[in-house]
Amino acid sequence: MSELEDWIGRSESREDVVSTAPLRGLTATLDREPAELRAGTVLPPLWHWLYFLPAERQSEIGADGHARRGGFLPPVPLPRRMWAGSQFEFRAPLRVGDAIRRTSTIAELSHKQGRSGPLVFVKVRHEIHANAAPEPAIVEFHDIVYRQARQPGEVEPPPVAAPVPTWKRVIVPDDVLLFRYSALTFNGHRIHYDRKYVTEVEGYPGLVVHGPLIATLLLDLLRRQLPEADVAEFSFRARRPTFDLHPFSVCGAPQGDSGTVRLWGADHEGWLTMDAVATLR
Repeated sequence: MSELEDWIGRSESREDVVSTAPLRGLTATLDREPAELRAGTVLPPLWHWLYFLPAERQSEIGADGHARRGGFLPPVPLPRRMWAGSQFEFRAPLRVGDAIRRTSTIAELSHKQGRSGPLVFVKVRHEIHANAAPEPAIVEFHDIVYRQARQPGEVEPPPVAAPVPTWKRVIVPDDVLLFRYSALTFNGHRIHYDRKYVTEVEGYPGLVVHGPLIATLLLDLLRRQLPEADVAEFSFRARRPTFDLHPFSVCGAPQGDSGTVRLWGADHEGWLTMDAVATLR
């Protein structure tokens, strides 16, 4: 841990331009009607994930399909890496045609002993600026958890029942949906498309549905129910893996007049898989 803590404070920056091709791709992937996209069109929340994509050379890719450890992210010596959750402040809109810059910093690094073995948590802070503005349009914290290889007889935490929803949409996570989202985000992690790898090496029963895809579907549900909603803050936490073996649901319920909406994912048995909160302006 003392060696890994040397990564705290490390930063990197990437630049991009908000172009329309990935927006059309995600629109189709989310099964929405095609929208007119022109300069100035505002991006929906979380669609900034279509930009600043990883672009490591093929020779720099590790066995799991991610970049090898020890570049920007610390070389955590645990094989399983998962997106545990994120927190966002949407301070200003991003628009088609914007020149955008993301500065990422390793903000925190911690170790914990879980019921299934050692865990290492890495928190990355991202600030996204548009058109060289002095203040960021989006501030994002990305929580990553590293775990040891699955052990024989490993027991998952007890599931939690999902609440009764006001809104609900059923999603069928077939291979095509997972492939399209992986392609749109240039995500090479093999747990999302390589069934032999995910079952025999990582020990999961099926392909893992991307956490960011579920989070995007949650805010897409909000947009479908409240088209004029202006999201100021959003946070989500993964509670339980979702696999491609069964349909799952994205659900929501407004929290009275508080200006917040609780959103969550539920598997086919009704167990909570992701918990989220959106705060509206």
